[in-house]
Amino acid sequence: RGLVSSASRPREDSWLKSLFVRKVDPRKDAHSNLLAKRETSSLYKLQIHNVKPECLEAYNKLCQEVLPKIHEEKHYPCALVGTWNTWYGEQDQAVHLWRYEGGYPALNEVMSKLRQNKEFTEFRKERGNMLLSRKNQLLLEFSFWNEPVPREGPNIYELRSYQLRPGTMIEWGNYWARAIRFRQDNNEAVGGFFSQIGQLYMVHHLWAYKDLQTREDIRNAAWHKPGWDELVYYTVPLIQEMESRIMIPLKISPLQ
Repeated sequence: RGLVSSASRPREDSWLKSLFVRKVDPRKDAHSNLLAKRETSSLYKLQIHNVKPECLEAYNKLCQEVLPKIHEEKHYPCALVGTWNTWYGEQDQAVHLWRYEGGYPALNEVMSKLRQNKEFTEFRKERGNMLLSRKNQLLLEFSFWNEPVPREGPNIYELRSYQLRPGTMIEWGNYWARAIRFRQDNNEAVGGFFSQIGQLYMVHHLWAYKDLQTREDIRNAAWHKPGWDELVYYTVPLIQEMESRIMIPLKISPLQ
C-alpha cells in the first residue's frame, strides 16, 4: 500500500509543479528601487469612489467642472492621467488616476495647496455627500511598462488588479518584464503599477481596446505566441485575488 506506481508519478509531479514557481535569487533592496522607473520620480494615486446610484450623473458633472482646474493649474505639480466610470464590474463607481511629478514632495505640495483652496474644499464637501465609500492607493510604475500618455478615442479601458501573495512582487516583475512584449502589437498596454501605500502587494495593469470584441481577439491572439502560456503558468500561483474592471472615460479624461 505504501508503494506508488510509476504511472501515477508523472501526474503527481505535474500537480506538485503547479503549486510552485521558479525561484528568484534573494535581493537586498526595496521593491521600489528594483522595479520602478529610475529615469522618472513620478508617484501615482489611484482613487476609487463608490457613488450613490442616484448621484452618479451629478458626481460626474461636478468632477468635470472642478478636476480640470487642478490638472491644468501650473502651480500644482500633478496631472490627471485618466478618469472613468466602471462599466462592467462594480456599478456606480468612479476611478481616477493622478500623476505627481517629483514623487512624495510633489504630493505633499499639492495636498497643502488644495487645503487652502476654497473651491476645492467646497467640492470635496459636496462630493462627499454623494459617496457610499472611497479608497485610494499610492503607486509606482513598473520600469518595463509604457508611460501612460494621453490617447485619442473612443476606447474602453480595462483595469486588471491583482492581489499578490506577500513576498512575490520581485517574481511578478521578473515574469512580466518578459510577458509585456507579447502584448504590444496593438498598442493596448497603457500602464502598469504596483502599490506603495494602501493595500500592499497590489498590482494594476491598465489596457485600452476599441471595444469588447477587440479585447477578446487581442487576448486570444496572445495564446498563439510561443512563450505566453509558460509565463501565465508561472504567474498564476503568485496571485491571491484578481479583479477586472471595464471602464468608460469621462469627457475630461486625457485617456479617451
